[in-house]
Amino acid sequence: MTQVIRKAVFPAAGLGTRFLPATKAIPKEMLPLVDKPLIQYGVEEAVACGVESILIVTGRDKTAIENHFDISFELEQVLKERGKADMFELARSVSEIAKISYTRQKQALGLGHAIYQAKDFVGDEPFAVLLPDDIVDAEKSALQQLIEVYEKYDAPVIATMQVAGENISRFGVIDAEEKVEPNVFKIRDVIEKPKFEEAPSDMAVVGRYIFTPEIFDALEKTEAGAGGEIQVADAVRILLNEGQPFYAVKLEGTRHDAGDKLGFLIATVEFALKREDLAPDFKKYLKSLNL
Repeated sequence: MTQVIRKAVFPAAGLGTRFLPATKAIPKEMLPLVDKPLIQYGVEEAVACGVESILIVTGRDKTAIENHFDISFELEQVLKERGKADMFELARSVSEIAKISYTRQKQALGLGHAIYQAKDFVGDEPFAVLLPDDIVDAEKSALQQLIEVYEKYDAPVIATMQVAGENISRFGVIDAEEKVEPNVFKIRDVIEKPKFEEAPSDMAVVGRYIFTPEIFDALEKTEAGAGGEIQVADAVRILLNEGQPFYAVKLEGTRHDAGDKLGFLIATVEFALKREDLAPDFKKYLKSLNL
């Protein structure tokens, strides 16, 4: 019987250099998309899919993330005294959203190394990995799309999207063996940031994964690649060579790279336009711009 996905890992130890100087003191994961930090979108997505325990892998100067998901007694007391019950409930709900633990990635050695820090937390269970700056706006959440495939095939699953042209070189890229159903492929290989002319497909890996504990054994065998980092793609290749099946899901929905300045701005506009309290006036403002 397929084990239920109860645990999720959020790698959040990156330096966020693409957003300097804003991220000199504020973690990239805490940048607000409208009025909610990026990482909270992913945590809410995981909880909505039945995840019970979350591990956030942090680094130095990331205490703002822990503070955000903790109780703020001073703030709550002030809100109570001022009779702002709705704001009090909003602040308290963030601290009660999930059971969240933290561990440090002491060296920035790549996504694979960050995931490896979750070995003790995961134990012998399958688990999800969500990258906080990959925001997927979809009717059915990105993680739910992966979980349904995992439950059907009882094997690890990787989220993908189509990327045209030379931008494909910025991603890990899937070599699909066969389509097993609409938007679902069995994986033959995955290559990290190939040259455009060497990319096996236009299916790029994006920030949602479901792994089984075998990934940790593969990460232990994985040698550092480009930039001295441990690449997840290399660990997946080890498991593929050992006969472990992997599946890829071409996500339905819109993926925003909120770790990129332009992507972050686009996501902010798109999400603001979905807000009933903001959309009417925001639309009016956008239409007034002489572009």
